[in-house]
Amino acid sequence: MGIEDYGGGMNPESDVLVVTTNDVPGYRVERVIGEVFGLTVRSRHLGSQIGAGLKSMIGGELKGLTKTLVETRNQAMDRLIEQARARGGNAVLMFRFDVTEASDVGTEVCAYGTACVIVPQQQ
Repeated sequence: MGIEDYGGGMNPESDVLVVTTNDVPGYRVERVIGEVFGLTVRSRHLGSQIGAGLKSMIGGELKGLTKTLVETRNQAMDRLIEQARARGGNAVLMFRFDVTEASDVGTEVCAYGTACVIVPQQQ
């Protein structure tokens, strides 16, 4: 199984494996490149804030905000992968998300991890 066949955390369109673990079974870290991150800040529009306010009074999932957060996380992760690839990496280990409110204007999402070059272990 090559890295392109490894299903854990790899986007089918990506040549960069992203995992939350320290290592990848069957592979060894050949080179550590260093920290990489993808950052995006999204503002909330008035309609979603009003809708979320009303929904919070009666309970239930805030589907519009959920959709926005998923899109925001995906954008941050895409930027992380671009940065790892640009620096010569084919994997990001110890992947994490950090989400912060940005001065009541929006939400900052940062995807970060350690870019590495991994190769199959010799049997």
